Order: sequence, then structure tokens, then C-alpha cells
Amino acid sequence: MVTAPQVSSAASLVRAATLADLAQEGSLRVQLQGHAIALFYTDGQVYAIDNRCPHMGFPLQGSVCKDGILTCPWHYARFDLASGGTFDAWADDVRAFPVHLQDGEIWLDLSPRVDGRSHQRQRLQDGLEQTLSLVIAKSVIALLADEVSAREPFRVGLAFGTRHLKSGWDTGLTILTALMNLLPTLEESDRPRALYQGLSAVARDSAGAPPHFPVHPLPQTQPDFATLKAWFRQFIERRDSEAAERCVLTAVRAKLSPAQIAEMLFAAATDHRYLDEGHTLDFINKALEALDQVQWQEAESVLASLMPSLAQATRMEEANAWRYPVDLVAMVEAAFADLPAALETGQAQRGQWSGVSELLPLLLGDDPQATVTALVDALRQGCTEPQLASLVTYAAALRVAQFNTNNDHGDWNAAHHPFTYANTVLQGLTRCPSPELLRGVFDAAVAVYLNRFLNVPPARLPDGDDTVDDPEALLTQLSDLLDRQQQVQAMGKLVAQYLYSGGNPQRLMAQLGQLMLREDRNFHVIQSLEAAFQLYAVLGHGPEGINALVAAARYLAAHSPTTRSQAQTYDIAYRLHRGDRLFEV
Repeated sequence: MVTAPQVSSAASLVRAATLADLAQEGSLRVQLQGHAIALFYTDGQVYAIDNRCPHMGFPLQGSVCKDGILTCPWHYARFDLASGGTFDAWADDVRAFPVHLQDGEIWLDLSPRVDGRSHQRQRLQDGLEQTLSLVIAKSVIALLADEVSAREPFRVGLAFGTRHLKSGWDTGLTILTALMNLLPTLEESDRPRALYQGLSAVARDSAGAPPHFPVHPLPQTQPDFATLKAWFRQFIERRDSEAAERCVLTAVRAKLSPAQIAEMLFAAATDHRYLDEGHTLDFINKALEALDQVQWQEAESVLASLMPSLAQATRMEEANAWRYPVDLVAMVEAAFADLPAALETGQAQRGQWSGVSELLPLLLGDDPQATVTALVDALRQGCTEPQLASLVTYAAALRVAQFNTNNDHGDWNAAHHPFTYANTVLQGLTRCPSPELLRGVFDAAVAVYLNRFLNVPPARLPDGDDTVDDPEALLTQLSDLLDRQQQVQAMGKLVAQYLYSGGNPQRLMAQLGQLMLREDRNFHVIQSLEAAFQLYAVLGHGPEGINALVAAARYLAAHSPTTRSQAQTYDIAYRLHRGDRLFEV
């Protein structure tokens, strides 16, 4: 007896084939209203499914069917013929079409049956849980194409990553947040690619990690801000992450403002010097930026995820370079004692300081005591905290822009860390200035001093002497440069030439972002590009801002090309979404 697994009303049916033809062939491919459909006759039943394997688009017509299960011959994904459901999560469900048999003819119902958004949301969750990059790429592309806000998949990744990271907030969540921050800078077509990279980084960090079981806030109490801040700093000082977590969750439940919570975190992170080469403070800042993106709706899990790295961070006062041959820790801590008085004195002249040309050479020089003294003097003379932080960040950017390529390749990171740390301090002081966070400016300056050897001799900064009439033509050369190794100098020169010739900085930054995304994911490259773009926004379109973008371009060139495997995965997902025939003829 011939049966059909599904029946629909006659009004929605479309004729597909005769039963006799299908029974003779075993399987047929039919084209109906834009759908390529594979028909199967097996075990006395008729089935109809989309002919494209949802994994990578291989045609399913002709596949082996046994016991009601179809197996794709390409990667051996298995599907229930009746429902289209897969037994392999990496493959996704294939669409099944309801079948109706009438007078020896096969009719199919082609009306939409699936809530696309709900399905793609679930697939994104599946991809994160099972570390399936292709699944993540497909879901992000589909959701954004369906006009879902980028904040929705971002929030899914944020919630997942903060609950499934044994060691707490790490590089994956930082990459995700940095790329989310970069979205407005990118071309619209590159935004799904950026989200895919960030979400894949979160999935990688979370692979195999157990869920985090949160502690509870203090019961029936409303401690004031000053008390909570003091407790929190005390717990971090003692490396007690569990007590610190309970304290910060109490702060959230007590409805402390985001600025107050940020101040608590920044204070604890700058009670010690340059924690984990700047990563700890950067993680805190990125977590706060992530919460801004989701209106602080994931505050408890996000803030709890910061505690392990904050409590266990390496403290640079324990490092030889910060103690010998010059005790830099004692030097800056003596300066910290002078900060309250310096800030009070400078209040009357706030915003009137004009000592950039005198302080910048000191920051790049070899006399740390002179630098520290000059930083305090600048505050005394009315320099604002963000203004001072931006100058130190610029000095750190110059270490990268003038990095001598005769150094070991690993030394790029030695130049990179002070730059991104200084930028983090700048972003934090812009968010909520505080005397405690101001200490980070001094830490950054010391890190810049310690890396002075990287600019011996300094690479020449490109200037505006070599302009062209058609700067836009220069942008086409960027991709070719990054297809080859050892193009650091050429890359910096081209970027400067483009900008000094009147090129559009927004177009340049979008192009640099696109070129970064085609490379395999690199935490430091993403950090560097975001920091340079943020610094450019502060410095403006002058030589200083141009030098910041030169620094980012040189760092990107130093880490290109890669194998670009992640881009290949994304391109497959995009072609599948577009309907390209990857394997069909």
C-alpha cells in the first residue's frame, strides 16, 4: 500500500510528479515555484524534502535511504525523511514538504511552515553550545538579513559566554564586544562577518566549560556605596573571588548606578600595578561596554564573570622589570600620594593646560622620574584626566607606529599591550573619572617607558610630503599588500599617503576592518584596531590621529596574511544563504 507521511488541504497543493515515475526511479529532483525538491519512494512511502543539504548545500536527490533515514553522501549527515529533522546538530534540519497522493499523482504543500527567526535563534544557541562555527555563521547571516538587530545575537553570545566560562571573562567575550563596538565603522555587508567572528570566539572559549553557578547577594541588606566599594577592594586584595562576587551582586541588587559599579571595579583593578599586562582592566572595560549594549540586562552574570581574572591577576609590583634596576613601583606610588593635592590645585585652571609638546618627549624618553613628575605637574596645571590619558595613549601608539621591524616578531605584543591598556584607561576615565583609575595613566606611562628599546632606532613616521591626486585609488592596494608578508613599512606609508592626500578616514577604517576580518581571528589585532579607531576619534584628523591609524595598519600588516580558514567558513555560509549552487550542476 502506498502512503504519504503528511497530508494537506487541496487548496495549497502543487503537482510534483507521478507516483509511477517516482516508484521506478526511487528518487526524483523537481523544481517547483523556486524550490529544488528531492522526492523519495522508500518502504512504500513518498517523501519530499529540500534538495540542498542544510550543512553545505550538497544535492540530496539520489542519497541512500534506509529505515526512514536519509544519509547525505558528502558529510554523512542523517535526516528523518518524514520531518526533515537531523540526527547531527552540525547539519541543521532540512525542510520537509507535506505530501498528498491523488489519482496516481504526487502533490506537495509549499506554503511556509517554519518561524525563521525562532529557528535561527535556536541554531545560534546550538552553534555556541557545540562550538559549530558554520552553524553560528549561518544563523547570524539569516538573522541580520531578516532585519533582527545585531544586539540580539550579541546578547545571546554575551549571556552564553558569561555562564559557560570556568575561568571567567576572557578573550572570546572581549573579541565579541570589540567587534560589536566596531560595527558602525564597518560596511553593512561586513557586520554579520564581524558578529560571526566574535560569537565563534566565545564558543571556542566556552568549549567544554561547565556552567558557572553564581553566589547570591547578601540577604536583606542595603549597604551604602562607600562600604561596598571598600569591601570589594579588600576581597580582591586578598584574592577572594567568591566574596568579591557576592559583593558585586549585592551592588547590582542594591541598584547602584553603572558609574558606581564601574568605579568599584576600576579602583580594585588599579590598586595594583598593570594587572596581567593590561588585560584585566581591558576585560573590565569591555564588560561594561557589553552591558551598555544590552542596557545592563545581563549585569549579574557579566560582572560575576570578571571576578576570577581580577582576583587572580599577576601584579606587576611582583615583576623584576618594575623593581630593578629602578624601583618604578615606589616611584609611581609616591606620585599617587600627590594626586589629590594636584587635582585640587588644578581645578581652577582645568582645561587650560597646553603642555603637550613638553610632556610627549618625556613619555617617549628614558627618564621615568621626570615623566612621573611631569604627569603630576600637568594635573596641577589644569590638565584633565581624559586629556592626560589621551596623551599617554598617543605616546603608546607611537611605540607601535615607530616599531623597528628588526626587533623579534614577538616584540610586537610588547608594544601592543601598553597601547591597548592606555586606551582602556582613557575609555574608563571618559566613562567615570576617579582618583583611583587615574593611577592607570601612570602605569601606562611606565609601560611605555619600559618599551623604549622597541624604537631604537625609531621607524620613520610617514608625513604629508608624498600626496597623490586620486587617493581613492590607493585603497585598492591595501588588499594586495596584506596578501604578502613583511609589508609593515609599505602599509604604514600607504595609509598615511591616503589620509594626507585628502582621503576619507571613515572609508579607510571600514577597509581596514574588512581586511582584518578576512584574516583568522587574532585577539591582539582586533584590540589594536579598535583602540586606534577610538584614539583617532579623540585626536581628530591631524598628524596625531593619522599616526594612530598608521600604528593600527602596521600592526595588522605584521600579522597578515593568515590561512583565512575562518573567512572560508563564513563565505560558505553566505553562499548557502544566497542560494549559490556550491555542489549542484
